[in-house]
Amino acid sequence: MNRQDAYDLMRQHTPSESLQRHMLNVEAAMRWYARHWGEDEEQYAVTGLLHDFDYELHPEQHPTWGVDYLRQNTDVGADVLDAIMGHAAYTGTPRTTQLSKTLFAVDELTGLIQAAVLIRPDKDIRNLELKSVKKRFKTPSFAAGVNREEVQQAAEELGVPLDEHMANVLQAMQEMEE
Repeated sequence: MNRQDAYDLMRQHTPSESLQRHMLNVEAAMRWYARHWGEDEEQYAVTGLLHDFDYELHPEQHPTWGVDYLRQNTDVGADVLDAIMGHAAYTGTPRTTQLSKTLFAVDELTGLIQAAVLIRPDKDIRNLELKSVKKRFKTPSFAAGVNREEVQQAAEELGVPLDEHMANVLQAMQEMEE
């Protein structure tokens, strides 16, 4: 599956613009890390775009419904399917590949960064600084749905110090807006 097919599928199954935005942010962070490590950028992009495509219409079965759908209706590879399953810690799917570790690492953090953008007067991510992201991360009541322990665990699994990981994801999201 290529990026355009993944994008179309995501749009088809995700009515909410905010959830679409989240998946585009995850795609940007996934692409950034793919370039950083010399991995397959298209595969990382597809994974980011599809990781939550089933969440809005099938929340109780997420991500199992989506993975089953992709397995039956697309040519998405096993690495992508495993990464999608692994991004939801409650599935118990081990994250053994760089792809799966990256998706787990960027998912929650993009949500925190997007929330930090939305409270800015100018709502412009290009003006958001890392120190602001770090401050928001340390404030549990801010974007309370973001699991900070999971963000820390994910950065450790990825092998990137948390502050550096935050800077990388912020940069990826800022570059997406340029």
